[in-house]
Amino acid sequence: MNAEFIAMLDYLERERGIRREILLEAVSNALLSASKKSVSVSRELRIDIDPKTGGIRAIAKPLVVENVANPQEEISVSAARRIRADAQPGEEVEMEVTPRNFGRIAAQTAKQAMMQRIRQVEKEMIYEEFKDRAGEIVSGTVRRFDRSDVILDLGKFEAIMPQRERVVVEDYNVGDRLRAYVVAVENGMRGPEIIVSRSHPNFVRRLFELEVSEIADGTVEIRGIAREAGYRTKIAVWSANDKVDPVGACVGMRGSRVKNIVRELNNEKVDIIRWSSDPKEFVLEALKPAKVKNLTFDTEKKSVTIAVDEDQLSLAIGKKGQNARLTSRLTGWDINIQKDTSATTAVEQKVAQAAHALASALPISDEQATTLVKSGFTNLEGLRDADVQDLVDILGVDEAKAREIHEAVAQPAPAT
Repeated sequence: MNAEFIAMLDYLERERGIRREILLEAVSNALLSASKKSVSVSRELRIDIDPKTGGIRAIAKPLVVENVANPQEEISVSAARRIRADAQPGEEVEMEVTPRNFGRIAAQTAKQAMMQRIRQVEKEMIYEEFKDRAGEIVSGTVRRFDRSDVILDLGKFEAIMPQRERVVVEDYNVGDRLRAYVVAVENGMRGPEIIVSRSHPNFVRRLFELEVSEIADGTVEIRGIAREAGYRTKIAVWSANDKVDPVGACVGMRGSRVKNIVRELNNEKVDIIRWSSDPKEFVLEALKPAKVKNLTFDTEKKSVTIAVDEDQLSLAIGKKGQNARLTSRLTGWDINIQKDTSATTAVEQKVAQAAHALASALPISDEQATTLVKSGFTNLEGLRDADVQDLVDILGVDEAKAREIHEAVAQPAPAT
């Protein structure tokens, strides 16, 4: 058992990085608990382990008495003097009480104690190494799945990516190499757990910090991020240095920087927006590439109503309202997007005015006048070029009525 025990200590110290003293203490404590019932004397019992040879001894300190009443705690004067010649009543003597079958007990107990201590130490090492690494990006390999959670192998340790931290459009397979954001290191009931995420908005933030040197050195600042993981992210950037274009710095030469980030995000769309302290400018930037006709701000409700042309409406709102939602999160304003009706209203007013003028001058109804205007006849001068058959076809009247209208058109305008 001794040689095997020492070999195991050497292996664990070398391969697992667990100090020999820690393991010996664990084994000693376990043997102490296991041997109390099997030793002859148990007062102040301790276990001595030779770290070089692996030799194990049980040592007790019984009290020297004239008449032994409790053999587990006391030793007679005569027996004590065989151990130490000058032993006197009331003193303690140190004596070895190692049981004859202690080797078998020790081997089994030592193995269990070391495995238990190894697990405990490894958990402590996980926590110590990762407790200050929340907010960092780590790389790992998919080791297995625990229901819908992904377990990542980080080398010495494992991390868990819960379902809530997964990207819904991403599929993971055992052996896949992944990068993830450390959300938290929790020291819970089951020991420390490294919680990682690929859906967290700060995953994108850290990718930009790693990829864009101007962000890393503080020249460019990330002022806000809004993300729907797997689909689209909007990131607002700003620089105090007028000579630095914050958007250009993040995009990189020929888009190289943002392409690397988009590739890591499995082609998630990333909009890089210039941050502004002016809410109007910021909202306009955030809604790009949609073109806005008008903005109306309600500062009390912190909402903004945005009018766009009909052909820009779907672009401004985005697929399933995504562009509007992300803009709202990024800017902090409730976004209400609607179709701009000002142009349509102006046209309708002009049509109504022209129709009213024709109806006043000719023997036709307002509806017939509107039909003529919409057919291109907006005034009497234009109608003079039309013949009777044109009026029959446009207004759907008989020839007599059409001739009456045609003759009225031909009448000279009254003098004013």
